Amino acid sequence: MFVYAGLLLWTFFSNAVSHSGNSLVGNANLLTKVYFPRVIIPGAAVAAGLVDFFIAFGVLIALMVYYHVSVTWSILLLPALVGLTTLLALAVGMWTSALNVKYRDIRYALPFIIQLWMFVSPVIFPSSFVPQKWRWALALNPLTGIIEGFRASFVWPEPV
Repeated sequence: MFVYAGLLLWTFFSNAVSHSGNSLVGNANLLTKVYFPRVIIPGAAVAAGLVDFFIAFGVLIALMVYYHVSVTWSILLLPALVGLTTLLALAVGMWTSALNVKYRDIRYALPFIIQLWMFVSPVIFPSSFVPQKWRWALALNPLTGIIEGFRASFVWPEPV
């Protein structure tokens, strides 16, 4: 369940960034015909990822029931943490979609960058596994605190 919670949040983030990063180039025909705020297209890609997130979150709830994980008041932090992840995905997605319009090769580099980002995020490991002298580098990652907070809201002990 510890790894699933990290992967749940990471999968939402990576899919949202990937789809919103390619959204402006993919909808170029729509952008040239009608005037509307361009922010809507990457925002719609992130919002579509939220639907997948909530379906996968239902699986997490089923796992919690199956493994008899008790819910505490810290669960109230979940909407704020999901909102932070959504805003971060929207910001990175808008940035990469603007870069993708200017430099078309971003579309090919983006999956590699996202995969590298997963390995420097505490998705499958707790941040306590990182040696103390390297935690400053882990703290530069904006997803570190969000993923750790997401897991902490369920009050799970860290794996040994």
